Amino acid sequence: MPARPRADARANRQRLLAEADAVFREQGTGASLEAIAKRAGLAIGTLYGHFPNRRALLGALMSERNEDLFTAAEALSAEPPEVALRTWISMTVTHAATYSGLATHLITGTDDVTSELHASCTQMAAIVDALVRRAVDAGVIRPTTTGADLHALTTACAWAREHSSPEQADRLIDLAFLGILV
Repeated sequence: MPARPRADARANRQRLLAEADAVFREQGTGASLEAIAKRAGLAIGTLYGHFPNRRALLGALMSERNEDLFTAAEALSAEPPEVALRTWISMTVTHAATYSGLATHLITGTDDVTSELHASCTQMAAIVDALVRRAVDAGVIRPTTTGADLHALTTACAWAREHSSPEQADRLIDLAFLGILV
């Protein structure tokens, strides 16, 4: 059984995560890791000791948010298929726009099995696939619609939310749904 990290190491990790969250919110996911370490009052080596790369830091930051998203997805099974799918898309757009640039990491995390984001991206893809199958089976969306289509839509809408506004992202979701509804 691995040893539990020392209290100071746990505190350093929490400071790094808090500062990374603040810096990524201000500057996006491309922000300087050195700036994050400095804001946390730690050396860059300490940051890399906890998070060997940017993806590992993002993965740690998104872990709790991902779990909240997956829990919310479970509740969608009680909703009508169209409502469940639309709600999932809206939730994932908001989720993917947490930090400017995050949507790009999420889309590449789906295909990159070495990414710390891969497992959560794969789980998100499985959720949207199940929601699409359910909506197709209920006859509410076109049978040619795929989970990959909606994953791409989510990423595009998250990008719009980052670079334009939440209202623009919502409008794109509405327009896309007009195209897939039967």
